Amino acid sequence: MSSQRSIRVGRRTIELRRPEKVLFPDDGVTKADLVEHYRSVAPRMLPHLRRRPMMMVRHPDGIGKKALVQKNIPDYFPDWIHRTEVAKEGGTVTHVVCDDTATLVYLADQACVTPHRWLSRADAPDHPDQLIFDLDIPSPAAGFEDVRWAAHRVCGLMDELGLPVRLMTTGSSGVHIVVPLDRRAPFDDVRSFASAAADLLADRHPDRLTTEQRKTERKGRVYLDIQRNAYAQTAVAPYAVRALPGAPVATPIAREELDDPELTSRRWTLTTIGERLPADPWSGTPRRGRSLRTAERRLSEVRTA
Repeated sequence: MSSQRSIRVGRRTIELRRPEKVLFPDDGVTKADLVEHYRSVAPRMLPHLRRRPMMMVRHPDGIGKKALVQKNIPDYFPDWIHRTEVAKEGGTVTHVVCDDTATLVYLADQACVTPHRWLSRADAPDHPDQLIFDLDIPSPAAGFEDVRWAAHRVCGLMDELGLPVRLMTTGSSGVHIVVPLDRRAPFDDVRSFASAAADLLADRHPDRLTTEQRKTERKGRVYLDIQRNAYAQTAVAPYAVRALPGAPVATPIAREELDDPELTSRRWTLTTIGERLPADPWSGTPRRGRSLRTAERRLSEVRTA
């Protein structure tokens, strides 16, 4: 028989079904553990989820089984969960919008191990408020030093262009470098800028960085991935758990932590992330996003210098 437990989250009562179900078999992490994680990180996580379309990566049978990647909100989700309808080719999609702790807990009870968010908000879906450079280790045998080095190069170029950065270990194999934007530029312009910046970095460091999408052509170099900067693309949310052994967590970091030789993408896990919650590594970055206009001009000047 399946067990059930009720918990109070704000004004809502959430019925947890089979809270003892093990989702991470190698680690003994249960659905109740996942619920408690998202409940505890909600104050840090929700500012990065609110008002955004979301994609759910669910593992109802545990991470050893095939994931259910879900964009459309199921009909049985309660009415109090916020939704947004956005255009897609040939129709529309109605996404979950996670605006409160109760929604985050409900999604965990639905075995949504990893929430992914849009880079834009629901009221202006084609105008992102962030740009992302995605850096991964070149190969399973490579160390994280290459990613740390590459992240420093990307941050350095953003400094040249007058753009602030936020860094996050992805909990998988790399780092996201996030540039906050003012939502004036559409995705096509943001992607074009990101591509030009990546090309410049690859030209500066051809032996260590590449924009080559084919893995066979990367030859041990770090790939400067800008593919997420497009309409309807998503990125793993800060403080999200990844469906990997050890239950690693995507974790915001301060820029100076790139110098830590012990830093890896899976440094923090569901059981250790609590040590990161008292302070926000991103608190020093501007609250308001920047325009790309000045940065585009500076980038053009740097490329032709």
